[in-house]
Amino acid sequence: MGSIVELNDTLQITKEQGFPQDLDLEKHLKNPLKAEDFAGIEFEFHSKPKIRNYQASPIRNFLVENRGGKWIYWGLVHITEVQLDYKNNTTSGKFKIEYLYNPNEMKKAHELIDRNPDTNYFN
Repeated sequence: MGSIVELNDTLQITKEQGFPQDLDLEKHLKNPLKAEDFAGIEFEFHSKPKIRNYQASPIRNFLVENRGGKWIYWGLVHITEVQLDYKNNTTSGKFKIEYLYNPNEMKKAHELIDRNPDTNYFN
């Protein structure tokens, strides 16, 4: 018997799926944001394809913005809630930002964590 649940350590989402509008890349590259700027704020994501399970808090998940198939590693989050929609085969949930990479860390993260040159936003 198989399982349709995918295990993830990366929350990779688009703006349409709920990537935080307040995380503006151009502004962040000039004047880096910090996790403290978002203390106490819980963000929502929705309609992530497939049934997924994320690492439970206090274990971190990577936060990645998907821009047209290119990935930007923003930092670390704690997933606080997950809703699985078996009818539509999607996952939604909530998360809190625990750490934001500075611009140098963002550019290095893909090389250290992912290593897929086809998805590297900064290439």
